[in-house]
Parts: sequence; structure tokens; C-alpha cells
Amino acid sequence: MTALAVENLSVRYGAVEAVRKLSLEVKPGEIVGLIGPNGAGKSSTLHAIMGAAPVTGGDVRLDGRSLIGRRPEDVARRGVALVPEGRRIFGELTVDENLRLGLAARRARRNGHGLDRAYDLFPVLGEFRSRQAGVLSGGQQQQLAIGRALVSEPDYLLLDEPSLGLAPKIVDVVFEALAKIRHAGLAVLLVEQRAQRTVALADRSHVLANGELRLTLGPQDAGDTDRLVAAYLA
Repeated sequence: MTALAVENLSVRYGAVEAVRKLSLEVKPGEIVGLIGPNGAGKSSTLHAIMGAAPVTGGDVRLDGRSLIGRRPEDVARRGVALVPEGRRIFGELTVDENLRLGLAARRARRNGHGLDRAYDLFPVLGEFRSRQAGVLSGGQQQQLAIGRALVSEPDYLLLDEPSLGLAPKIVDVVFEALAKIRHAGLAVLLVEQRAQRTVALADRSHVLANGELRLTLGPQDAGDTDRLVAAYLA
């Protein structure tokens, strides 16, 4: 089965063990959420998948093949795209130029429709395609960051806090886009601070604390998310 699998993963920064024997899996057409307090190991998990964090144990396997020891650009060319926290768009470049940077990670077998997908998913980017990205609002920049990742036509999309600092209406836009991305068959691993919305959207959501998986919730648990999370993290 095609999947991105994290198997007993451990990540350490000096004396700090950020992730401890974590296992999870995300398959095409699924959204899997990672929720939990700051310092729980959520972002470190994404960085380890991309080859940008010091893995000290376990494995990350993409369609059965290990990614451990691969450089981030190699992981990207294998079909994994990361939208990092903080967006990291290039403010001096136009919207269109930022999106076209995603083409550098596109594999040769892709059909080249990624740019169209980004503009279709986020119409505001088409309206401002010739505008410098630095003058866009925070919400527009977040849409640009997600769109840039989609231009590479990945099979697996990793998102780190995509709703951070956004107005409620833009949060709605982002979550609606994620639902469409899933419907198109992509696999999404979503790190989010909005626990209840994540649980409602995702096929399953893993609650992390101190680098460990403490609890897994499904959409049926959305209305009781806060109580369940608080009980398991107490």
C-alpha cells in the first residue's frame, strides 16, 4: 500500500529528546492531524520526514523505501512537500514568481498542471499574480505558501501551523482548501493549533506531548476534543 509511514521515530537535539518512538501513517486521500502543546514534537516530526532534523532512531518510509539520510531536496523530488511555519515566501518576488519556484521540486513524470491547481484553489493569487508577495496580507501569503507547495505536484503534503495568526474567514479558506486537496487524492499531514477543527477535518488526529503519542481521535470526537485532550495530558 502506498503510504508515508513513521516507524518508532526518535529525534534528539543535544540533550533534548524532541520525539520519542513515534509511529503514524498517512495514505493517499487522507488527512492526519498532529495536535498538542508547544514543544510536543509536532514540527520536529515534519522536519524529520523532510530530512532536516537529527533522527536518532526508527525510520521514515515512503512507499516502503526509507527516507533516512536523504537530503530535503531529494525527499521533495520523491513527492513530499512541506509548507513551513512562517510561510517563508520571497517578498521581493511576485506571486507568480513565488509559485514558479515550486517547479524546481517537480519530478519529471508530473503533468505540469500544478501551477493551474494553485490558481484554481486560491483565486486571490490569480488576482494578484503580478504583485510583489511582500505586500500581501498574512492570509494571502499563507495561501501563496500552500500554493507554491502544490506547484511541485506532490503526493504528500506536510503543513506546519497553516492557520497561525490568520483571521477566522481566512482560516475557513485554508481548511476548505485542505478538504479539496484530500478529495483530489493527496495525503496531508497537518500540524495545527486549532485542535477541534483539526479533529473534525482529519481522518484521525494524534495528540502528542513530550514527543510521545498520547491519544488518537477521530472526527466523531470533534465536539469533545478539548475535554479528551486535557484528560490525557493531565
